[in-house]
Amino acid sequence: MGTPKKIEEMSFEESLQELETIVGSLESGKAPLEESITAYERGISLKKHCEKKLREAQSKIEKISVAEDGSISAAPIDLNE
Repeated sequence: MGTPKKIEEMSFEESLQELETIVGSLESGKAPLEESITAYERGISLKKHCEKKLREAQSKIEKISVAEDGSISAAPIDLNE
C-alpha cells in the first residue's frame, strides 16, 4: 500500500471508510504490534477528523420558519430537539 492520504484532505466518507478498515484490522489481532500502534494512532486522528466534519455540517443546517405574516427566517437547528 502506498503513502496514506493526508487526513485533512479527506472527505468524511473517506475518513470513515478508512477508520472502519483500521477497526476491522485491529479487531482481527493479526497485525504486528508496531503496525497496530501506528494504525491505532491514525484511527484516533481519523475519528477526530470525522467529528470535525460532522460539527461543520451541523453548523450549516438551519431551521427555516415561516411566520404568520409570511416572512421567512432561518436559525441554526437544534438536533437535540
